[in-house]
Amino acid sequence: MILYPAIDLKDGQCVRVVRGDLATATVFNTEPAEQAKTWAAAGFSWLHVVDLNGSVAGRTINGGAVEAILRSVSIPVQLGGGIRSLADVQRWIEAGVGRVILGTAAVRDPDLVKTAARRWPEQIAVSVDVRKGRVAVQGWTEDSGLDAISVARRFEDAGVCALIITDIDRDGVMLGFNVEAFGAVADAVDIPVIAAGGLASVNDIVRLAARPGAPIAGAVLGRALYTGAIGALEALAVAA
Repeated sequence: MILYPAIDLKDGQCVRVVRGDLATATVFNTEPAEQAKTWAAAGFSWLHVVDLNGSVAGRTINGGAVEAILRSVSIPVQLGGGIRSLADVQRWIEAGVGRVILGTAAVRDPDLVKTAARRWPEQIAVSVDVRKGRVAVQGWTEDSGLDAISVARRFEDAGVCALIITDIDRDGVMLGFNVEAFGAVADAVDIPVIAAGGLASVNDIVRLAARPGAPIAGAVLGRALYTGAIGALEALAVAA
């Protein structure tokens, strides 16, 4: 299982928020590139970077911070937030992003996602962000009216390399992973699933790995990692 430490960007800083509400942001590092170096040095093999301002605005806002992160580390970065067009995808892949994450576009323009996945094989992921059973878009500010499995199935056999399933109701509050919800999506499609939202302890990683059915390919680590509730070495050892 691959672990993805999250670097969420708001106003150029590395923050954590509660259930996607930007007003709740806690700044953990004013220099996101330095935070990226810290996680790379800790032994993580990927970074999960999200432009929070961009998610709401529908365009890149924290581009400078993202570029600084890309310059600072050699491990691959998956990037989401405000990426809404093929030109946006191309820009970031040419800049060195290993994997581009499309969320709102996956709901509103699935053909864009499929085109991108054909053009950039193994470099397009879909973010499925779920609040109270329904997928949210536009930086989690709007309800699409769709359920996670319906959205996920749109991209079966489309070449999408991963689905990042975020439990918004648990995001940033360390209530523990909803393993059953992540597993339901993993069992419904053949696309690798990455779990996000709610991680509280290494036991969540253990439960993800131990569940019957389709394996969970990865997990995003957020507030629990930043606060020290979970240690990098311990988490990586358990995941391995």
